[in-house]
Amino acid sequence: MSHNDQGYSIHERVFDRREVTQLLEALNSANLERTKAGARHVLKLPAVRELSNDRRLMMLAGEFVGPAPIPFRATLFDKSANANWLVVWHQDTALPLRARNDKAEWGPWSTKAGVLYAHAPAWALERVVALRVSLDDSTPMNGPLRVLPDTHRGDVFTGDEIANIAASIRPVECVVPAGGVVAMRPLTLHASSKSLDDRRRRVLHIEYASATVIAPGIELA
Repeated sequence: MSHNDQGYSIHERVFDRREVTQLLEALNSANLERTKAGARHVLKLPAVRELSNDRRLMMLAGEFVGPAPIPFRATLFDKSANANWLVVWHQDTALPLRARNDKAEWGPWSTKAGVLYAHAPAWALERVVALRVSLDDSTPMNGPLRVLPDTHRGDVFTGDEIANIAASIRPVECVVPAGGVVAMRPLTLHASSKSLDDRRRRVLHIEYASATVIAPGIELA
């Protein structure tokens, strides 16, 4: 981990408008099982799989998890006037796993869209980074991602700890034009407010790990 690592980074113009348009066309034409907030498990789409292995994203992910990052999950978030939600300060602590284990530090367990999930310990989450590809312009008005810098260096926090930290650190709004990318460690405290305008904000959230086998008998799905 670099001493300059604040748990996130913002990169503008990683992809050009033509590339973003092509990706949106592929997503719009795909037979996705959508929720009000977007769609899960979109890494199965050829266009998303190809994007996840793009050298530009691989280089960004490699800065956080090492020289051979492996994409293992992708989620489409779609915030609009019709699907406008608030996300409170939290960490992303659930990981998809191939099988259940009996180690006390893993859990609680759940199943979402047929995939097994467990809340993971901090040492496992430190091996993961999310790259959030903006498919629309992210602005201060349309509910952008907000982060609390340097909050990834601790542990998995309790609700009271999160409240105390959020009251003491100035948040950063991660705004980028379409084609920009925000990299974020899952332990970084983050949130987003409701959108204040009608402009859509779609984000392709791709997660990378340093390896799919996290520990003996524990493998990412």
